[in-house]
Amino acid sequence: MEATIKTRRSVVKKQKKEAIKLAKQSGATTAKLNKVPSSDRKMRLVADIIKGKGVVTALGILKFQAKQGARSLEKLVLVAMADWQQKNSEVKMEEAELYIKEISVNGGRVLKRLRPAPQGRGHRIKKRSNHITLVLDSRKDISTLLPKKELEASEGETKAPKAKKATTKVAAEKKETKSKAKAK
Repeated sequence: MEATIKTRRSVVKKQKKEAIKLAKQSGATTAKLNKVPSSDRKMRLVADIIKGKGVVTALGILKFQAKQGARSLEKLVLVAMADWQQKNSEVKMEEAELYIKEISVNGGRVLKRLRPAPQGRGHRIKKRSNHITLVLDSRKDISTLLPKKELEASEGETKAPKAKKATTKVAAEKKETKSKAKAK
């Protein structure tokens, strides 16, 4: 029987944070949804269904999923898509082939309440919540999807020479006015 080494929660959390930082730098979009009023176990069941799937497929699954957390996850995927579109406005979403790169569900605040029970007693009720983090990325390299006109403009002529010409015109006008003032 093989012995498995269990990683600590703190190490796993640190790895997730580093993965999210790398995703932000590489063009992926992160969307978060905090304090969702349902159990994290129930939400993970739905999140595991859409992990790694394309965005269109995931939205189709969530639209017809009868589980409790499907509606909030569907809204979160739509928000992540809008964020990605805003971040990469020059690329079409259909060409980029967006997919759910990573999705994590963590436990949130637990509200402890008492419910009346028979014979004057009270049963404790735990109202759980969760936090969802979704990372959306493109399967294709975004730089290849940019329109060629924009790439040529960015590689070719810059706007600095035009600004230089304008400053030289202004400088020439100032010299003329100074020479006229000295002549008087």
